[in-house]
Amino acid sequence: MIRVSVVGGSGFTGGELIRLLAYHPEVELVQVTSERLAGMPVSTAHPNLRHMSLSFTSAEQLAPVDCLFLCLPHGQHIARYTEFQGIAPKTIDLSADFRLNTPEAYDQWMNIDHPLGHELQNWVYGIPELNREALKLSPHATGAGCNATAVVLGLWPLAQAGVIGDLPVITEVKVGSSEAGAESQASSHHPIRSGCVRSFQPTGHRHTAEIEMILRPYGVTRVDLSATAIDMVRGILATSHVYLNQTLDWRDLMGIYRDCYQQEPFIRLIANRSGQYRVPEPKYLAGTNFCDLSIHWDARSNRVVVLSAIDNLMKGASGQAVQCFNLMHGLDETTGLTFPGLSPV
Repeated sequence: MIRVSVVGGSGFTGGELIRLLAYHPEVELVQVTSERLAGMPVSTAHPNLRHMSLSFTSAEQLAPVDCLFLCLPHGQHIARYTEFQGIAPKTIDLSADFRLNTPEAYDQWMNIDHPLGHELQNWVYGIPELNREALKLSPHATGAGCNATAVVLGLWPLAQAGVIGDLPVITEVKVGSSEAGAESQASSHHPIRSGCVRSFQPTGHRHTAEIEMILRPYGVTRVDLSATAIDMVRGILATSHVYLNQTLDWRDLMGIYRDCYQQEPFIRLIANRSGQYRVPEPKYLAGTNFCDLSIHWDARSNRVVVLSAIDNLMKGASGQAVQCFNLMHGLDETTGLTFPGLSPV
């Protein structure tokens, strides 16, 4: 059994990790930390885990394990980097502390003077569909941003095929409230949040940095990202508008996507061109590690509209982290992640 611990387990991503790891056939979940809830049962924060006897501990009491998952607020891993490196030979960080590959990117997008810029190249960006072989060899994986995951998985086949034109890619993500985290805020208060369609980040979303980091080497000049909060708890629907540099029809485009993703266990291409279920719907992905994709070609403008949907807490965070964990430990990457979702919900 592979011994693992979770640091910062009281939030939404921590709760999902506990749920997944507790039932992973190759894992022994040793400790889960929360400074605020130390000594209290895990079910204090996660009522769906009432049957578990595990209690939160303080990070000061962490024992050595084989792999450490970090679900801490941004900046806390950087501050305790040496300490956490001494706990386990392999680390998976779900925060943004090591996602970007240059200190300049942190300065531009997060207004951070990264003190460990020399370590950034030691962390593999944790989208397995892009970096599977590197993850198998690396002791360090950094979780990708949830919005970035949805957008990148939607655009990756077109970027690799070299068919994206010179115009910027325009993309909008519609997101559920869990993306804002477990701590309540004025904007997440139910009377304010319920029924809203709120464009909370029309420009300047920090996940833009990740998307451009991945796609720029393939000739994508710029990605302009907007984010809108909708009345949903889990889920992201990304709508990306891409102008092509050559004329392709729908069958050509589907061929590009099938060639790229036909062996991917967590990518589902929706090929229906009519009917009720011809586009991705985030609610049917709740609790799953799947990304559903559909491609729509506008012949009038030679534009492709790519729709990609994920559960932000799963493929956008904890599920993808477990997928990385499986690869890093030589396991089948689908282990513990095969729940297909529910319908109706």
